Amino acid sequence: KAHRTHPKSPDLHLACFRSQGLIVGCGMSASIQGTHLVGGISRGWTPVRPIHRHNPPFLRAGRCLSQALRCQGASTAAETIAKTERFSALDRVSILSEALPYLQRFRGKTVVIKYGGAAMKDPTLKAGVVADLVLLATVGIRPVLVHGGGPEINIWLTKLGIEPNFKNGLRVTDEATMDVVEMVLGGRVNKSLVTLIQQSGGRAVGLCGKDSDIILARQMVEKEIGFVGEVTGVRSDLIKTLVADDYIPVVASVASNGAGQALNVNADTAAGEIAAALQAEKLILMTDVAGILHDRNDPSSIYRVLTLRGCAELVGQGIIAGGMIPKVDCCIRSLSQGVRATHIIDGRQKHSLLMELLTDEGVGTMITG
Repeated sequence: KAHRTHPKSPDLHLACFRSQGLIVGCGMSASIQGTHLVGGISRGWTPVRPIHRHNPPFLRAGRCLSQALRCQGASTAAETIAKTERFSALDRVSILSEALPYLQRFRGKTVVIKYGGAAMKDPTLKAGVVADLVLLATVGIRPVLVHGGGPEINIWLTKLGIEPNFKNGLRVTDEATMDVVEMVLGGRVNKSLVTLIQQSGGRAVGLCGKDSDIILARQMVEKEIGFVGEVTGVRSDLIKTLVADDYIPVVASVASNGAGQALNVNADTAAGEIAAALQAEKLILMTDVAGILHDRNDPSSIYRVLTLRGCAELVGQGIIAGGMIPKVDCCIRSLSQGVRATHIIDGRQKHSLLMELLTDEGVGTMITG
């Protein structure tokens, strides 16, 4: 995606974060659309993700009821209700109006979503994600859902008397643990998602990455972590067939070594490799943070757009650190293999998937090549 750059500085590369009405980064500054830019690009510099002064309709929607109830001149309950209904109707029209260019742009395009974290544990959030997926499929966008399920695995390990064990952030996966991982991800979690999608009016097919060797991996050399794999490839034909027939593939992040052995693989990595194999328009990682933050304690310090060079600089500065590094690495690898754009969003925020895809501002961090 081409970005327009500041006319005085063609080398601006680091997308910036918004904080209390400011977008701040490093380098030279410019005042654009009422927003302060320092050494970067904002969504205001892209043809499809401008930053406006107003809040996007999705954010305005939640305020309409309280605004209507405070309306001056509503002398009767009936008048108040009428004003409330008028606000709600106008807001619904605004939402559709703002979403239309994105619906047109992404119609027929594949979007791979990695699903996990709090959005997977909270029934209300889970229902919202499923509804969003079905909506996207209904309007012609082609979602592919890739999921993990660490908390559910831990629950079942405990029930079966197996203590969950981790080393350097990786689940130690002996033979008994691998059996539970495959059972939980490929069975309980996967089929529950398929059921929810179909109950919401969608058409879903549940798959395990081991099926037909969809996700191929090699076992990591560290013997003490057991059946943990590094993804080496994706056989995407089956997923492509399902997507072309308007099904929503739901893929559990269990891989095959090509000889029938299941391997436990990172769900982010699996989603990234599937997105690359499908040449997806977008890869979206749903997490438990707002996106990439300049200050991890300040959600308003989010970087709305980053380039590859910007990501490298933030890693060097220690701003991108810890568990965010592998997520960013996953995004970078996907971009290098042909995915058009990648996003890191907060799955704890209701309808964050729709807000990131279909509104001008979005809600997370978009990383572009």
